[in-house]
Amino acid sequence: MKLAIPVLDDNGGSSKISEHFGHAPYFAFVEVNGSDYKINVEKNPMAESHGPGQIPNYVHEKNVNVMVVRGIGGRAIQFFQQLGIEVYRGAAGTVSEIVEEYIKGNIEDKDYEVEDKHHHEHE
Repeated sequence: MKLAIPVLDDNGGSSKISEHFGHAPYFAFVEVNGSDYKINVEKNPMAESHGPGQIPNYVHEKNVNVMVVRGIGGRAIQFFQQLGIEVYRGAAGTVSEIVEEYIKGNIEDKDYEVEDKHHHEHE
């Protein structure tokens, strides 16, 4: 099983999850085998600019099965689902904390709204 987690820094298991998956400076790619796992943090080549579907395709090329994010838009979720990649929203913490919870079966998809600095809905 291979997970991808958008992160703020390149600190291995101590890397913190990014609020905005598409603009995260890095992705942590995590190979999970039973209770063992190996973390590889890579620079996000599309952190500055990307079009619809580019990041899901990039992650798919890395043979990722599961995308664990804090916040993500509905359109991006659809792209991941079309590629057969499960998406879990609402995660928090470091890569190691998230992976440990995933291994224990404690990760679930939580509806999570990102505070978008470009668009605000008013009630």
